[in-house]
Formats: sequence, C-alpha cells, structure tokens
Amino acid sequence: MAEPADLDVLGIGNALVDVLSQADDELVARLGLVKGTMSLVDEARAQELYEAMGPGVEISGGSAANTIVGVASFGGRVQYVGKVRDDQLGEVFGHDLRSTGVLYDTPRATDGPPTGRCLILVTPDAQRTMGTFLGASVRLGPGDIDGRLIARARILYLEGYLFDPPAAQEAFRAAAALAHAAGRKVALTLSDPFCVDRHRKAFLDLLEHHIDILFANEAEICALYQVPDFDAAMQQIVGHCEIAALTRSAKGSVLVGDGKTHVIEAHPVRSVLDSTGAGDLYASGVLYGLSRGLDLASCGRLGSLAAAEVISHVGARPMVPLAGIAGSVVQ
Repeated sequence: MAEPADLDVLGIGNALVDVLSQADDELVARLGLVKGTMSLVDEARAQELYEAMGPGVEISGGSAANTIVGVASFGGRVQYVGKVRDDQLGEVFGHDLRSTGVLYDTPRATDGPPTGRCLILVTPDAQRTMGTFLGASVRLGPGDIDGRLIARARILYLEGYLFDPPAAQEAFRAAAALAHAAGRKVALTLSDPFCVDRHRKAFLDLLEHHIDILFANEAEICALYQVPDFDAAMQQIVGHCEIAALTRSAKGSVLVGDGKTHVIEAHPVRSVLDSTGAGDLYASGVLYGLSRGLDLASCGRLGSLAAAEVISHVGARPMVPLAGIAGSVVQ
C-alpha cells in the first residue's frame, strides 16, 4: 500500500523567466510572429526579440510553474521540478518560486545553455504572443526524476511545452509510471496547438497509456484529434482519459468525466488586461479542487475564478490569495 500523500500537486515543466511588454499588432507582424501563439526560438532570435521589445516586466514563469503557484495560492501544498542554470536568472527563478510557498530544490546546471526565458508581447486585445528560448530547461531528464518525491503527490502535473527534447519525453513516461505505481493520478496540459502538431502521435500515446487528467483549450483539442470543431473533439476524448478539462475562453469550459459533461461559465471579469496565464491558472483551480476531492463542477468553477483573476492584470500569476476568494464559487 502506498504511503499517504503529503503534497497536493507536483509539477514538472520548463523553468523560464517571463519578460512581458506591451506591443501593437504591427510589431508582432514585423517580427514574423504568429499572434496568440508560442514559438520556440534559439538564443540569437531571443536576443533579437528582446531588443525589439519596449519596456518589460520580468517575472519567473513557465506554464506548469504558473499553475503550481496558483495551487499554492489556493492553499495547496505543492512542489515544482524544472531545470535552470547557475546564473542570475536561475537564482531569480528559484527565489521567486519559493517566495510563493512552492517547494523547489531541483539542482541547477553548472554548464550548458543559460536559464530559459519567454519573451511575451501583449497586444491591446490582451492576446499574448510568445517567443520562448528553452535554455537550460531542456537539460531536464530521467535523472532529475525522484520516485520518492513523485509518490508523495496526489497528482503529478506534466507540461506539454516541455515535450520537445527526447530526454524530457523519457522523463515524462518515467514519472508517470512512478506515479501510477504509487497509486497517484497523472495530469497533462497540451500547452499549445503548435506543440500538439509537433508531437500528436506521442501525445495520443501518452493519453492512451499514461494520462488520467487532460487539460487543453479548444484549439489544442481540435488539433490533437484533427477535427474541425469542438463538439467533434469532445466526442473523441471520451474514453481516452478519466477527466478532460477543456477551456473555451469567453465561452467558459467543459469538464468531461464520470460519464457526465459539466459546462462551466466563464467567471465575470471587469476588463481583460492580459490573457497570459489564463489556461495555467484555470488548471490550478481544477487541480486544487481534485486534490481536495471536490466534484467536477466545483473544480471547474475554481478554475474559472483563478483564470478571471489572472487576466484582470498584467502577469501570469495571482495578485491576490486565491484562497481568500474561493468561497465565492464553492460552498
């Protein structure tokens, strides 16, 4: 019998520092970026984008790291695994993450590429367009996976963005096997349609054999199953995993599980200033709810609440403790 879990969620993902800057559509086009998406860039391209950006705000980021911070903000006990270099940005990343209450002790790389960074252009419609230099995060491999740590978490959360390096794919499968051996659940976020296009076959294999809980937005789930509309994609997901949490921006979200479909309205927000982190924080609400045994509808409402909070300001992490406002959606 597995030992009792003392962590709610353990996240594994790209350890990045976000640089956010306001921009217009013209700049996005001039830089050859596809608005509203993430593209991987090398170090030289990252420097080119950085030099073209206006004044920026720097904050530790990474999709799964943002989600884990959100779970901590709800009051969950969490830990994060992600690789940085022993440089200034690596020090900043670790300090920022630990300051939010997240446990983080992944050893820093002493050679190789520098700490990764994500350059984010936020247009007036609050869309974010990202150029990501993965840097040291690609060095994460099976050797960084601690089976004892994984066994301590009720839910293991894996970030699709991390799936590009072959070593990371091996780490995902190893981590999922360890989690299931300990009787834990494994969750995956697809992260981005381009990410899905690059790894569709591998993601489908993961879903069939390793994943219990899937997070995806409308574009990602349609890309995964190569279907033209959301309803067709939703039919495909039934039977592939225990729970699918599918977001639809202003249309809210749909959670599929336990033979039921729950349609969750988007939580009201006065104004949308920056959509960065909306999906990440939605996942944090759902994961926190699942770790505490809440029903799927309540989990979805927590997700919507967290997403609404983060899009109401610039930056991908909560500005107020989510535990303090969770009672407004869960009785």
